Amino acid sequence: MDFALTEDQQTLRKAVRDLAARFPDEYWAERDARGEFPREFYDAFAQGGWLGIAIPEQYGGGGLGILEASLLLEEVAASGAGMNGCSAMHLTIFGLNTIVKHGSEELRREILPAAADGSLHVCFGVTEPDAGTDTTRISTFARRDGAGDDADYVIRGRKVWITKAGDSQKMVLIARTTPRDEVAKPTDGMSLFLVDLDSGRDAGTVQLRPIPKMGRNAVASFEVLLDDLRVPARARVGEEGEGFRYLLDGLNPERILLAHEALGIGRAAIRRAARYARERVVFGRPIGQNQGVAFPLAEAVTRLDAAELMARQAAWRYDRGLPCGREANMAKWLCADAGFQAADQAIQTHGGMGYAREYHVERYFREARILRLAPVSQEMVLNYVAQHVLDLPRSY
Repeated sequence: MDFALTEDQQTLRKAVRDLAARFPDEYWAERDARGEFPREFYDAFAQGGWLGIAIPEQYGGGGLGILEASLLLEEVAASGAGMNGCSAMHLTIFGLNTIVKHGSEELRREILPAAADGSLHVCFGVTEPDAGTDTTRISTFARRDGAGDDADYVIRGRKVWITKAGDSQKMVLIARTTPRDEVAKPTDGMSLFLVDLDSGRDAGTVQLRPIPKMGRNAVASFEVLLDDLRVPARARVGEEGEGFRYLLDGLNPERILLAHEALGIGRAAIRRAARYARERVVFGRPIGQNQGVAFPLAEAVTRLDAAELMARQAAWRYDRGLPCGREANMAKWLCADAGFQAADQAIQTHGGMGYAREYHVERYFREARILRLAPVSQEMVLNYVAQHVLDLPRSY
């Protein structure tokens, strides 16, 4: 399927596919087993100029849209890199959107060119253990230390599930600057900061704790503890108290990107499953000749193709400045569901060998499962559709 992609977009897909092919399944299986960041892969995409695909050209990026970025990540996932490959670069593409839109010119010039050329790694700190999906309940707090607009902030708090924190020099962090009980709306009184993790480690004000987890082990997740981390006022992104609004700007593109990543994992899983079904002979014939094997694979690819249409529609609308909350949320739900079903069916097709690491589908399964939880759960997407599409009473 191509959803009427332009010739340039088709060329982009092929170029990404060719580059990603230099890193076969065996590369990713080894990185996943060892828990090693895929540095060679990251450097190759940095040298190819792909990391800055959505960063404006004046800051060293490609200046392209969310559709092109989505195609990039879909092809990476489909190559067999899965979420390990996508997560290595995803935050450079998505996480810096807030800097592009709301950061000062000083911050843009300091951060964006270095991120685009791969020399700077950035992570994104939102989630907290006691807040979960309700970001208005975060307790990480940034207090002013001194008088005047140029006074430093001192930040104390705790973040969890911070992807790539151990490999990053900077973190885009949301913290309260006004207590929740002192604002008119719960979403008021939060601010975004670009904090320096390297100097924080040296000063002993930031602690990182890896979180052992299922899936995507080459790109680790961390608990981040901030203890009186001093941050200059110039590191604040936009206006004080407006951080949640800035955060909302990134929700739709994030869901669109991750929808395409789910598609890619599903494509990789089906590709391997179909090959195995053609080659595996039982009772004197290929197992793919049996409808009990063939039909579930055919259904899985049908679901992937249908979900792809919604994902492309969401990206197309976002790039044209059209409302796309409905499409972005539905795309995330449909693609995560279709990608996981495809990975599950790939294991079923392989039978007992589906559990064996040498066939790689167990890794696709573990990584596809993530996308039914993040960046928003399937249930929260249905909450959005019920409230904003069906006009039903809010349930949370």
